[in-house]
Amino acid sequence: MKNRFFLLVLIFLFTNTLSAQELNNPKETKKIHQNSTEQKSEINQIDSLMTKSYERGLFNGNVLIAKNNKIIYQKSFGFTDETKQTKLNNKSIFNIGSIAKEFNAVAIMILVERGLLNLDDSISKFNLGLPKWAEKVTIRHLINYASGIPKIESGLNPVSDADAWKILRSSDNLLFEPGTSYKYDNGNVFLQRRIIEKVTGMSFQQFVIKNIVKPLKMTNSIFDPKSGFKNRTSCFDFDKVRCPEMNFISGWLWVDINDFYKWIEAMNSNRLISKESFQTLLNNPYAKDEGGSLGRYFEKEELQRHNGVSYKFESIFLNDFKNNITIILVSNNLNRVWDLGYTIHNLMLGKEYEIPKKSVYQAIRKESLDNVNTAIETYYLLKKNSEKEYSFENPNELNKLGYELLRLGKNNESIEIFKLATKEFPKDANLFDSLGEAYFTNKQYNLALDSYKKAISLGGTNGNAEKMIEKIGKEIGK
Repeated sequence: MKNRFFLLVLIFLFTNTLSAQELNNPKETKKIHQNSTEQKSEINQIDSLMTKSYERGLFNGNVLIAKNNKIIYQKSFGFTDETKQTKLNNKSIFNIGSIAKEFNAVAIMILVERGLLNLDDSISKFNLGLPKWAEKVTIRHLINYASGIPKIESGLNPVSDADAWKILRSSDNLLFEPGTSYKYDNGNVFLQRRIIEKVTGMSFQQFVIKNIVKPLKMTNSIFDPKSGFKNRTSCFDFDKVRCPEMNFISGWLWVDINDFYKWIEAMNSNRLISKESFQTLLNNPYAKDEGGSLGRYFEKEELQRHNGVSYKFESIFLNDFKNNITIILVSNNLNRVWDLGYTIHNLMLGKEYEIPKKSVYQAIRKESLDNVNTAIETYYLLKKNSEKEYSFENPNELNKLGYELLRLGKNNESIEIFKLATKEFPKDANLFDSLGEAYFTNKQYNLALDSYKKAISLGGTNGNAEKMIEKIGKEIGK
């Protein structure tokens, strides 16, 4: 009975204390209530945005949003693979593409801070069996893609570690003098990882697990997981076809969205590397507008943005230092992740935003492959009945479709789509440039000339139309 009596007294005193505080400072109480209401409204808007985007077929993946160092929204939308049998959850692990390159860059800075490396060390110091150009290239060049080293990749053809070594060791010339230009290529990443191994005597994977993954308790992250690995997602396209499983250079860390957030939080709070080292990686001294190992940094907005694409996997994060906002989206169905990241950011800053519309490209793509005339009929029917639901105002939707048809060798179909595009957007120089390319590919040179001249009259396409007119002249003159 005694204990119960004391408990009642404590509850009474605590309640009265709170009441007294509220009476003494009613403005503070009103402010707390107002902030709480505003946050609920913001979360509801975000949820509505993401739900509608999923329903419109514009997002399949996981999203996490943090504000003032607290997760305010986290949700999964869609499925782990093309069978649509297993729903995504917060343990689902994704290929985050180029964002995974952050781990080797930070590992380099950890070694710099330990005195085991210097960013201005030439890579010849590490005896990697490279040609004489290694004497000119420094680690600083590698982390900023300013090395000029030979490309190890061409188009969508992946290379293994053995392929990468063969290309780099057998190429005697640099693409440009180190530090004078910028070329984004995985050869820079490959050599960073090999240097880490030379210095530490450990594999790159072992070093990252010991010095990054375990200290941050990233318990659900794994390097290069094979198909069928627990919680692993597979990417797929609009037609529910799985992406091919292909081998690239080794050392890609797949993460779930919670581990992803732990990583960003660790960078922001300087848990692994100093603030100075973080700034070194954020700012590319050789190509400020291109970004470096940690994506792009927009100094004026105090905003870091990094995105990654690997086949149909797509991820993005926006790290807004000024407003203490972090937005992460990971997807296994390449679609509108980039747009959604920025839409959420605008929403949270109180700016105007629009829920992404259904894709015109997706709506008529399949029909275009079978019968382009039927596809064009469908286009106009959708525009008549559902114009507000679809992205008819975006010229890139038809441009993208035209180029897909062109790549597939469907030249006549491609021309019809580009003709539709120029009719819909008669002042878009880029679309006339695209139509010119389709005509040129189809050897309809006079029509190609007309299209390129029209592109120039509308403002041009950075000299491309002029170059193509010159090229057509040579073809006609043969």
